[in-house]
Amino acid sequence: MERMPPQLDRSDLRLVQAIAQAGRLSAAGQALGLAPSVVTKRLAALEARLGAALFERSTRQLALTTDGRLLLAQAHSLLAQFDALEADLLERRRQVVGPVQIAATFGFGRTWVAPVLARLQADHPGLRVHLHLCDHLSDLTRAGLDAAVWLWPVPPEHAHHWTASRLASNQRVVVGAPAYLRRHGLPLQPADLLAHRCLLALENTPPTDPGRTPQAARQTWVLQRSQGPQRLVERIEASGPLTSNSGETVRDWCLAGHGLMLRSQWDVAPLVRQGALQTVLPGWAMTDADVQWLQPRQSRSPRRLRVVRDALAQAFVAAPWGGIDDSPTRPGERS
Repeated sequence: MERMPPQLDRSDLRLVQAIAQAGRLSAAGQALGLAPSVVTKRLAALEARLGAALFERSTRQLALTTDGRLLLAQAHSLLAQFDALEADLLERRRQVVGPVQIAATFGFGRTWVAPVLARLQADHPGLRVHLHLCDHLSDLTRAGLDAAVWLWPVPPEHAHHWTASRLASNQRVVVGAPAYLRRHGLPLQPADLLAHRCLLALENTPPTDPGRTPQAARQTWVLQRSQGPQRLVERIEASGPLTSNSGETVRDWCLAGHGLMLRSQWDVAPLVRQGALQTVLPGWAMTDADVQWLQPRQSRSPRRLRVVRDALAQAFVAAPWGGIDDSPTRPGERS
């Protein structure tokens, strides 16, 4: 990086940046909270110290000169370094300040992550949080994200440069509405699901091409159950006439009695406790949906990011969505 002239300070860089962005001295003054006359005097003094014109004046706006463009290109990175240094120094005084960008899935992020982040920010007014809700987890570093709260482990393609730690246990269970189970009966073993209408959440699946006949949708449900020292595993090719890329839509269909679904405990446990849904196949579950904290590998994490992770871990350690009573029930009986 080229050495900046010793006369420059942080306020000079912000002045040039504001004028370049606004294009007019009066608009730059509004952005900086300064009178136009003050902006004019400060710019003139800066150009005099540097011995170079930074802007070409016209009746309508200002345009950067070659020297001005050179200074502005350095100003962006230098100001970012100033901000990072200031945040680090404040954190050393035990203050939690600065930006944090977190990704999470739409449903879990909106229901469980967002309230924790809002409470944390209220406790630390200097913390600036952006929660990015998405269905597909992109490269954290390229997307400018600090971390992600995700329901699956690190994707294999990112395992070498992301780290993962579990925030809470979670699993997917098969549930149905009491009305559906009264009409179609209660499955007693995983193979019985083949005779039932299974509602499939096909996230991250592209729509069928126009003009192409839709194929029967299938989804592999790998259900596991502990039996003494052994673990039983059953692979079921679930299928049914209703599928969606929206888990919330599939849940609504299930509540309306259109079939059985495989869904995370964090989403259905409250509905089971209310009696709106009922678990089937007690003890069987897919154990692939623990709540994970994903973060790019780096030598040092800023304190604000560690504080966010600790707050989420504390909030989720006891699985606030609650467990599900796996005891067998008769079709239509409240669980």
